[in-house]
Amino acid sequence: MTARPEAHSKTYDFVGIGLGPFNLGLACLTEPIAELDGVFLDSKPDFEWHAGMFLEGAHLQTPFMSDLVTLADPTSPYSFLSYLKEKGRLYSFYIRENFYPLRVEYDDYCRWAANKLSNVRFSTTVTEVTYEDDRYVVHTHTGETFRARHLVLGTGTPPHIPDSCQGLGGDFVHNSRYLQHRAELQRKKSITLVGSGQSAAEIYYDLLSEIDVHGYQLNWVTRSPRFFPLEYTKLTLEMTSPEYIDYFHALPEATRYRLTAQQKGLFKGIDGDLINEIFDLLYQKNLGGPVPTRLLTNSALTAARHENGTYTLGLRQEEQGRDYELTSEGLVLATGYRYCEPEFLKPVRDRLRYDSQGNFDLARNYAIDTTGRGVFLQNAGVHTHSITSPDLGMGAYRNAYIIRELLGTEYYPVEKTIAFQEFAV
Repeated sequence: MTARPEAHSKTYDFVGIGLGPFNLGLACLTEPIAELDGVFLDSKPDFEWHAGMFLEGAHLQTPFMSDLVTLADPTSPYSFLSYLKEKGRLYSFYIRENFYPLRVEYDDYCRWAANKLSNVRFSTTVTEVTYEDDRYVVHTHTGETFRARHLVLGTGTPPHIPDSCQGLGGDFVHNSRYLQHRAELQRKKSITLVGSGQSAAEIYYDLLSEIDVHGYQLNWVTRSPRFFPLEYTKLTLEMTSPEYIDYFHALPEATRYRLTAQQKGLFKGIDGDLINEIFDLLYQKNLGGPVPTRLLTNSALTAARHENGTYTLGLRQEEQGRDYELTSEGLVLATGYRYCEPEFLKPVRDRLRYDSQGNFDLARNYAIDTTGRGVFLQNAGVHTHSITSPDLGMGAYRNAYIIRELLGTEYYPVEKTIAFQEFAV
């Protein structure tokens, strides 16, 4: 019988739980700070970021400067440019004259950074967080415990399965696992894709590209009234600014939730070039005769069942108020991701703040605990910090802000005004 690992006797300044791009950026930015002693825990054996969507040519929707560190510290050795230099690709990237890194390239960059850090622990699953003697105690599956004055939660947003598909049998695929199941999907006689964002568009283009090779019927169903492009004009991009966060956060809660519903096109739309490429591909393939594909807008998925290898989807055309059904052998749900409060927080829920909707009530400084500076949250605050919450380009800004709160002094200068426009009267 093996001995139970002993608790760590030291007290860390903070423990980061979860290691997506945002907490990885925090790990990079805190590594050189002698005054901060932190550790990052993640259940995965290595860094992984949306590997199921590494389609050929797929790229980020933000420029390379939205890397882990640059917008907080352009001199950091963990920058994307440092990665390119070490890999011998800096001049190739320069000649490419495209500011948007490939998605697979960005993932490799994050792995490169994670492998250089001494404050990261993979294969470490957090099972429970308690609060004892004025310290947070993080319990792991190995029996180890980590004591800390602060927590930074970066567990990310798991794949969202619509209510109508909960418990649905068969071999349907969420877009997060698309690449692993693409070959199996393409052997089916029909494939239906449900979703409206960038991932849905990328998958549709990928499947449409080989529709004449495999001969399947391809359907794309979206609840949206049209295929919305991502709004990426420069004055709109100023909404990813400290001033807009100040403005949005100060609005009444009901107003913030109303705006959140209206602003989805600002960060959940489709790249405009990709929309045009889809049309051009449809035009090209249609020259040889009608393409076996349907694009169905205004159609909400209301029900689904699986029988004898076939899915029957109940859909509602929302503008007409009419219900109809669609059958398909294959089903891909490009239905995005949604934050779920981790189970391991249950013992300390009385120390956390919630709003009237039951979501975390993030303070302006990204804290969610009753003290206002004990537990910080990454990427789950669209309802409090608007479109800056999931934006990769604002990750370094938020981390610089959190580091200032952890230290009690400013280590990385935190910008306060960058926008030309005024948001508040």
